[in-house]
Amino acid sequence: CKVNLHLQFVCRLILHLANGVHSLKLSCESLGLKDGEGEVQREKKFQPHRQFGDRRESVISARTYFYADESKCDQHMETFLKCIMASGGSSEDGFAAIKLTALGRPQFLLQFSEVLVKWRSFFRHLAAEQGLAGQAAVDTKLDLEHLQETLARLGIGTLDEITHWFNGEKIGLSGTVDLLDWNSLIDNRTKVAKLFVVPNVQTGTVEPLLQQFTEQEELQMKRMLQRIDVLAKRALEMGVCLMVDAEQTYFQPAISRLTLEMQRKFNTEKPVIFNTYQCYLKDAYDNVTVDVELSRRENWYFGAKLVRGAYMEQERKRAKEVGYEDPINESYKATNASYHRYRGCLFKGGLKWTHFWSREAL
Repeated sequence: CKVNLHLQFVCRLILHLANGVHSLKLSCESLGLKDGEGEVQREKKFQPHRQFGDRRESVISARTYFYADESKCDQHMETFLKCIMASGGSSEDGFAAIKLTALGRPQFLLQFSEVLVKWRSFFRHLAAEQGLAGQAAVDTKLDLEHLQETLARLGIGTLDEITHWFNGEKIGLSGTVDLLDWNSLIDNRTKVAKLFVVPNVQTGTVEPLLQQFTEQEELQMKRMLQRIDVLAKRALEMGVCLMVDAEQTYFQPAISRLTLEMQRKFNTEKPVIFNTYQCYLKDAYDNVTVDVELSRRENWYFGAKLVRGAYMEQERKRAKEVGYEDPINESYKATNASYHRYRGCLFKGGLKWTHFWSREAL
């Protein structure tokens, strides 16, 4: 019963986020949404665009994979497994790098990324309503009472219901809610597959996106997750550090989230899974610091690979032509400063880890 209440609460939040949050003293336009008739407004960034179908353009330092069929994804997994075996057999501290776009349909990564970005965007706008705009994500703390009143005003539930729910989930016991608390709403008992959700306007509820997929498509997504798990288990068995490469920003939120879930599972005794952070991105600092703080709270080993980035020209061109904010820092100087700032962040005390890797690729 408690699990059902949890999912019901999360679904109500996502329904409001997907359809526009009109009760906030914020415009729907500022949320990246439009006033409409209850239809889901897709972000331009996370929609496929034919003119950018060839992701090899202007990319010379990174391998690009295209989805052909499930057998091809299995072949890629077998290739990665051979790399892990070779690395483990030749070195005591070897590593292997993989790309998640090689292991399944990139469309799933697009959809998952959009859900995650909107979820964090909702938190930022709730913070702005409390006068906390501009703070680093890891430092932003929402006043619990104010947050509960806002959610009640949005129609998520009555104030008594929301207060009771927060108390039951033990969220905000300090009187504040930070981004990790907020993210826990879709972490605690919400499986990855359940995050692919869309609102049903006719029924006024939120349904799993998988219900709109064919049985074959649902199987494809599950097989992608299974391939990732197979690779992580083999890396652990062979004593190999498995580095998940970063990719384009419209895939990266999902890639990072799936990598984070692997770290939670496999990095309990030593760093096995390494996430990649692109220092040329404007939001890189928030991504690094939030993940570091999560590893501290949950007491698992944080593994990171720092790079400057490999998709700058492609990212800037796509952002300009499709019509969304350029995600890249304005200059190499700014990116270089970010790179060294993040290295300093990772060297701070209190972090359960042994080492990280860096690569300069801009």
